[in-house]
Amino acid sequence: MLEASEAVDLIREKILGWSKELVAMLPNLMLATLIVVAGWFAARFIRFAALKLMRRFTDSITLHELVSSALYVATVLIGAFAALSVLNLDKTVTTLLAGAGIIGLALGFAFQDIASNFIAGVLMAAQRPLRRGELVETSGQMGVVERILLRTTELRNMQGLQVIIPNKDIFQSVLINYSRNGTRRVDLPVGVSYGEDLAQVKEVIVAALQPVPDVLLDTGVDVFYQGYGDSSIDLEVRFWITSVSNRHFHDVRSNAIMAIKAAFDKEGISIPYPIRTLDFGAKGGTRLDEVWSIERRSEVSDGGPVGNGPM
Repeated sequence: MLEASEAVDLIREKILGWSKELVAMLPNLMLATLIVVAGWFAARFIRFAALKLMRRFTDSITLHELVSSALYVATVLIGAFAALSVLNLDKTVTTLLAGAGIIGLALGFAFQDIASNFIAGVLMAAQRPLRRGELVETSGQMGVVERILLRTTELRNMQGLQVIIPNKDIFQSVLINYSRNGTRRVDLPVGVSYGEDLAQVKEVIVAALQPVPDVLLDTGVDVFYQGYGDSSIDLEVRFWITSVSNRHFHDVRSNAIMAIKAAFDKEGISIPYPIRTLDFGAKGGTRLDEVWSIERRSEVSDGGPVGNGPM
């Protein structure tokens, strides 16, 4: 059985061994501390430099924060791993890296949608297919861009409601940006009666749109006749306007409609109502007055009362 004196000697020897190892490791410990401190200062400098450099290429605050934070964390981790290597803890470093890889792989499978939205957000921040304040239509939604985050994009639709769309859905679907080019084409369907002079109609429409504000006259006003409708000759008026907002688009479109209607009234050009021809014959070709005449003759031949026709 181990005596008390022997136990004390063993403990003393163990503590002395640790003390010797600690003294021997003091230079390495001081060097590791310096590496950690230097890595921290280097990480701060790299983050500041990355922010300054990113501002030259893009004004996306989200992308600035993402890149600078990633470089900051990477630099700090490099310093920490270097310090562990100086302390002869290489096996610990290998274990940490292996564990981080396994955890990252597991999280990647568990959060595929989150990861895909995050990657789509990074690519959107770099490519910038849409910006804050622009009117866009995507994933069946139309609205003004309010915020662009790394996982989602927030829109304010035409009814003033907030719409949150995952970035993956925007990145993988069709995106229509109504504000990016600064101009937008207006297409107006119009119909005139068959008795009108079509050349005159075209001249009247072009002249009517000249004084309408925000109509771009340098691109011209196009009038294209589309075909023969049921009660009118159909045409389409096309012209370009400056695109400020969706409300502005509808204001200019409304002003153009009023200007064309006023010009038509002044020149006596009619926009016909729908015309319907009623056919009362079983085989076609029989008018209503003919049906009345047949019924009256039938009543007279039968000796019945003769009325004034159906009401």
